[in-house]
Amino acid sequence: MPQTIAVLDFGSQLTQVIARRIRECQVYSKIYHYSTPAATLRADNVVGIILSGGPQSVYAKKAPHPDREIFNLGVPVLGICYGVQLMGHFLEGDVEHSQEREYGHGVLSIQRPGKLFAGLPRKLRVWNSHGDKLTKLPPGFRAIGTTENSPFAAIEDARRRFYGIQFHPEVFHTERGVDMIRNFLLGICGAKQDWTTNDFITHAVEKIRAQVGKGRVILGLSGGVDSSVAAALLHKAIGKQLTCVFVDNGLLRKNEREYVEKLYQRNFKIDVRVVDASSLFLRRLKGVVEPEQKRKIIGRTFVEIFQRSIRSIGHTEYLAQGTLYPDVIESVSIGNNPASLIKTHHNVGGLPKRMKLKLVEPLRELFKDEVRQVGTALGLPREVVWRQPFPGPGLGVRVMGDLTAEKLEILRNADAVLQEEMMTSGYYYKVWQSFCVFLPVRTVGVFGDERTYDYVIAIRIVESIDAMTADWARLPHELMQKISSRITNEVRGVGRVVYDVSSKPPATIEWE
Repeated sequence: MPQTIAVLDFGSQLTQVIARRIRECQVYSKIYHYSTPAATLRADNVVGIILSGGPQSVYAKKAPHPDREIFNLGVPVLGICYGVQLMGHFLEGDVEHSQEREYGHGVLSIQRPGKLFAGLPRKLRVWNSHGDKLTKLPPGFRAIGTTENSPFAAIEDARRRFYGIQFHPEVFHTERGVDMIRNFLLGICGAKQDWTTNDFITHAVEKIRAQVGKGRVILGLSGGVDSSVAAALLHKAIGKQLTCVFVDNGLLRKNEREYVEKLYQRNFKIDVRVVDASSLFLRRLKGVVEPEQKRKIIGRTFVEIFQRSIRSIGHTEYLAQGTLYPDVIESVSIGNNPASLIKTHHNVGGLPKRMKLKLVEPLRELFKDEVRQVGTALGLPREVVWRQPFPGPGLGVRVMGDLTAEKLEILRNADAVLQEEMMTSGYYYKVWQSFCVFLPVRTVGVFGDERTYDYVIAIRIVESIDAMTADWARLPHELMQKISSRITNEVRGVGRVVYDVSSKPPATIEWE
């Protein structure tokens, strides 16, 4: 078991960011529910603990409190924001509601660098977000940094290796924040930098082989990043024991089916069963306009096709999914909700319960950026590893209104032009997502000497970091002109191209 840095989650929206920053330092991190017993942390080989921020006051009626024994484990502890207030509260200091709430940028003045601030400038811009603050230090602590409104913005008990900071080092707004985290991990906890891509692959292969043995594994392959990397990793581990099922639902991008077949069957020698169910999907979707109804029909039909595929393959014991770590965070909420939630992969929704297969989730310890690194190390091409997100229902939710083969073909051809130009210009890898939307309206136009009455294609290109918020991309006018000109000239049935300049919020990234 690798050395672990435990991140106790007290409800901060930045908990996952803390865990990711730790892993960026090549140290393994794991997020735990705030109430996790100290004995569990000891059994998990925890060599350091970080107490995350949180929205509550330590004195609130339902304030989340950890097991007091974590302070007796003999491992370093770093409290961030709410975490430092907890330390003060639990270790006989005083915490009070601040008259002047600190939110946003502040200036940290470092008085004693010590191990936490080793190698850093004496003044740094930091990001604050707190209403309470320490007013009396616990015994054994001393102040090592101040901000405008807090004389105890950074504190330490060097003997017990307890540290607390009132600001957020994990966000990009804090100067040298990652260096502070690295100092805690390496200089204070003595953690080993043994969380690397190659180490992960080696351990994952061993783990898959131990779990599966000689059993047969089936994976729903979508062609997206997560399922592709999961397929490559599983194939490396168990070879011919893996069978992938790729369902052509008639809602795919242009040449998608041929691309997947070529990539996985010819290049990686993976057993991929391609099921052409396009006619069935389109028949069931005929006349359906409401987006949620489309999604349900697509999801139910996929499950039905997948079930048939398993029966045709023969005895199968395991279902593999491309579940990632953010989907399996043990602490989703600080309330009374369960401490563990699993978000089922959109392509195999509901299968585990119905089919009683054992789950294999080789990527469940990874964040998205780590998945891409693993995919690269396994030899997947860049266009797969860095592929933009594509919705589970495919083009079914990018054709507004009812679906027909004609509308899908128009959209497919228009989107192919867009993707080609985004690739050629180099902007494909600079934005979060770029795609076309078919609008079920006709507009008047002129083509040569003839009057036309054709459909409208909307282009949606957004920049984002995590898809929680997004802004429309400001691409060069020359590029936009070329995309529009090519679509109207090359795609029969399109007479007008428009550009979506809506941000999220209030709009969503997808139209349906």
